[in-house]
Amino acid sequence: MDRRQFLLAGSALAATAALPHTAAAQGAVPARIGYIPIIGTAPVFVAQGEGWLKEAGIAASFTVFESGPNMIQAFASGTIDFYLAGIAPLAVARSRGVDVRVVAATAVAENVFVAAPALAKFFTPGTSAAAAFKAHRASTGKAARLATQPAGSVPNTTLQYWLWEVAKADKADIEIVPMGIDATQQAVLAGAVEGGIVREPALTIVQTRNPGIRLIAGGEELFPGQPGTVLAGSGAFVTKHPEAVERTVGALIRAAALIASNPDKAAPHVGAALGKGIVDPALIRKGLTSPASKFEIDPRKIIEPSRAMQAYQVKLGSLEKELPFDGLFETQFYERALKAAG
Repeated sequence: MDRRQFLLAGSALAATAALPHTAAAQGAVPARIGYIPIIGTAPVFVAQGEGWLKEAGIAASFTVFESGPNMIQAFASGTIDFYLAGIAPLAVARSRGVDVRVVAATAVAENVFVAAPALAKFFTPGTSAAAAFKAHRASTGKAARLATQPAGSVPNTTLQYWLWEVAKADKADIEIVPMGIDATQQAVLAGAVEGGIVREPALTIVQTRNPGIRLIAGGEELFPGQPGTVLAGSGAFVTKHPEAVERTVGALIRAAALIASNPDKAAPHVGAALGKGIVDPALIRKGLTSPASKFEIDPRKIIEPSRAMQAYQVKLGSLEKELPFDGLFETQFYERALKAAG
């Protein structure tokens, strides 16, 4: 259940031959998709596993990244066509001249906060989060070290919002330690940090391996309406292949419905992508139905929460100023796909 194996496995994924009697039969469009290894990406991998991306005319290949901000560099250089990760880095990318278009959401409210046993014991009934952090510092003489992804990412932003705006914690009681997804999971398990922001399947993995690790705050508690993982295409790709993009979004709608109605059928596709058969299928199945897994394809539902998150990034200093969202969200693909689905 080592997440490093997730990363190695994910980079080997590629699409197979096109199905006959579909749009793909007329010549599939190669699409290089960068992603981070979390359950929030599941609709894309279910669509791939069921053959629906092929039907959409997409010949997908996949490259795994440790965080959204890291992926932006590859996106800007033109080495990937689609970005499958958190929404927060995208407005920053656009401000730097990167033409990126969000065509679908895939998951919301997926970032949650967990505490390792050394910190969890201070979260007793009736004790506020701020008081728990203060009690930890009083007992150990040290600030609680909390792991999350780099500044500008959704996990980092949601953690800071919860700490300073919701919990009203004292900054002297906390040290934020930026690190990647895999490193965060390992650090929480090893007790190298006292807590961190995780997403599925990391939540299920760490709690399975150490039941003393506690879920302290869910996605909505961290950031109301928390926007999460999105599928965003390069302006060049979206402009050149609008019909394929629309059909791809339609495939995601079908995938989200399958996850909800038959997670047992969806789980092997997700496991193949995130674990390449290494991770226990039951663990992937549990992650798909976890309280931290909320699949949502409609990009319209995350526009206003994304604005709120951007405004908070300005307050944090990870963004210089609020940036216009004009052109960032291309909702027409979802609207057309939904209409086509009847």
